[in-house]
Amino acid sequence: MTLLPVLEIGGTHVTAALVDTDTWTVVRETRGHIRALGSADEILDDVIERARELDVAPGAVWAVAIPGPFDLENGVGLYENVGKFDSLHGVDVRAVLERELSPSSVVFINDADAFGVGEFVLGVGHGGDRVIAITLGTGVGSAFIDRGAPVTTGDDVPLDGEIHFVDYAGSPIEDTVSRRAIIADYRAATGVDTDVKEIADAARSGEAAAAAVLDRAFSALGHALSEWVVRFSADVVLIGGSMARSWDLIEPSLRAGLERGEPALRALDVRPVEQAEHAPLVGAAHWALSQS
Repeated sequence: MTLLPVLEIGGTHVTAALVDTDTWTVVRETRGHIRALGSADEILDDVIERARELDVAPGAVWAVAIPGPFDLENGVGLYENVGKFDSLHGVDVRAVLERELSPSSVVFINDADAFGVGEFVLGVGHGGDRVIAITLGTGVGSAFIDRGAPVTTGDDVPLDGEIHFVDYAGSPIEDTVSRRAIIADYRAATGVDTDVKEIADAARSGEAAAAAVLDRAFSALGHALSEWVVRFSADVVLIGGSMARSWDLIEPSLRAGLERGEPALRALDVRPVEQAEHAPLVGAAHWALSQS
């Protein structure tokens, strides 16, 4: 058994895990809250506390999945007016981890890319060489994966490989497809201020306004995504994130939008993710191993 330690840093939590790189399974995991709005010392203290719970000997390769904007090569935070982790702007996170954990190396990967790589290794994405993974939650995340490696440059992917840079109807796609956008659209239609889960429940109960709001959002996503599916020659599109629990509501509208953008995409393989919890951990480990 070959174990590789991984840190997954999120907006509300940090997870430390040991991944068996022979079987790509998580054999130990610890999770805790992270003070994302705190000082740099508070944020990094939360990360180090979780990491030390794994009791990893010095000299290990550590994989770290972390949200952007972040300089992955140099291990430095680029957050500024993001709302979370702003205190890490300009902070050499790699140097802190090296000082506290004594690794042989630290390999960083964007959290969305880690999710995409993990799904390629573990989940439904394994059936295709070129995979687009979309996460739907507070915003829209994405990963463009070619044979297990993230693609972030070139004409076949959006800027930095991130779909949130794509415009739809003259505005950023997250103005149409995001938690805040769906809530605002429903409020405008009904005068009711409620969250996406309740809107989904209303749509399932037959409420026309709720169904129309979700249809607008996810058909727009499909339409905006269609160009990049064609450019990237994607074999499969995977949908994850908290909203993916409403796959029964997402799928018809998403497929309609994809087909509206490009009729040939009618037969595209579009599926919800299977390994949402462990995919980022496995993906980060897989990437770190490939870079070692």
